[in-house]
Amino acid sequence: MFVAFCVILATLVLQGLSLPALIRRLGVVDDGLASVEERTARLKANEAALAYLAEVDSLFPPEIVKRLRVEYDDRIRQLEVCASGSEDRDNRLITPSYQRLQQAALDVERRTIIQLRDEYVINGTKMWATNGEHSTVVATLVKTDPDARPPHRGMSCILAEKQYPGFTSSRRIEKLGYKGVETTELVFDNNRQPAANLLGEVEGQGFKQMMAAIEVGRVNVAARGVGVAQRAFELSIAYAQVRHAFGVPIAEHEAIQFKLADMATKIQAARLLTNFAARKKDAGERADVECGMAKLFASETCFEVVSEALRVHGGYGFSKEYDVERLYRDAPLLIIGEGTNEIQRLIIARGLLERHRITG
Repeated sequence: MFVAFCVILATLVLQGLSLPALIRRLGVVDDGLASVEERTARLKANEAALAYLAEVDSLFPPEIVKRLRVEYDDRIRQLEVCASGSEDRDNRLITPSYQRLQQAALDVERRTIIQLRDEYVINGTKMWATNGEHSTVVATLVKTDPDARPPHRGMSCILAEKQYPGFTSSRRIEKLGYKGVETTELVFDNNRQPAANLLGEVEGQGFKQMMAAIEVGRVNVAARGVGVAQRAFELSIAYAQVRHAFGVPIAEHEAIQFKLADMATKIQAARLLTNFAARKKDAGERADVECGMAKLFASETCFEVVSEALRVHGGYGFSKEYDVERLYRDAPLLIIGEGTNEIQRLIIARGLLERHRITG
C-alpha cells in the first residue's frame, strides 16, 4: 500500500519537489513546496503523503546541490531516481531517509568511523529513521574527526547505500500517529561505504549540510501544521452546523463560535508566517529565525486547533469513526519534529539578539 502510494506521488510529480530543476526538470520554489505540503496535509488519507514528502524533500535540498556543486556522476543518478520514484536494479522503490539533526549529536558520540584507503567503515545505530525499511540510500551524519574543535567541524555526511553489507533496518518503532509510513532503527555493523559516497567531496562539511537541509524541513513542518489545522477547522465548522443541541445547531452557540473564530484566525496567521519564511529561504537570504518562528507558531497552532476540533466534536471526536481522532494523534509529532519547539525558541532568541546586538 505504502509503496503503491509513493509511486502515485512520483507520477503526479509531487516527489522530489525541492530538487533543482536541473535534476527534476521542474522548477518549484520553496513557497510552492510549502503550498503543496499544506494541501497534502488536508487530504483525508494524508499520513503516508505527509511523512513521505517530508523525508524526500528534507534529504536533498537545493542548498546541498547548488552550494557544494556536487559533480554530476553517480550521486546525480541517485538524485534522479529519488525524484522520479522509479525502482532501482533490485526493484526496490528509492525512498531516502534523512537522519534528523536533533538526533545527530547523540548518535555521533556512539558512532565510530574509520577510513581505510578508498572506503569508510561505519559502526553505530540510528533511531527514528523514517522510511528506513524501504530506503536504499540514507544521508548519514558521522564523526570523521573525533578530535576536531569545535566538534561539529569533525562531522561529515555520507550517502550510505544498503547494497553494502552491514547496513540494515533492525526493527519498526510503533508510534502514536503517522502510521502511514514506517519509522525504524538503522544499524551499521562494520559497514563499508565507498569514499566516493562522501557528500561534497570534503570531510568536515556534514554539520553545515544538515543545517541547510533542516531549515527547509522546518518550513516543511510548518506547512504541514497549517494543513492539518485547516483540515481540523473544516471538519469542525461543518460538524457544528449539523450537530444540534438545545434545539439548534451548536454553531449558533457563542461558545462554539468563539472557538471557530480563534481557530480560523490563528490558522491564517500561521499560513502567512510560513509563506514568509519560505519566500525568504527561496530568495537565498538567511532565514534561520523566520523558519524557526514558522515551525514554532504553526505547529503549536496545529496542536491547539486540533484539540479545539476534538472539543467541538464532543464524544465523537474521540471515536475512530471521525477523522479528527487521527488528526489529534498526528499533531504532536509536528511539535517535536525538526527540532523541538523549545529548541526553536532558543534559535529564535539567539538569532534576534545577534541581529539587534547593541554595539559600543
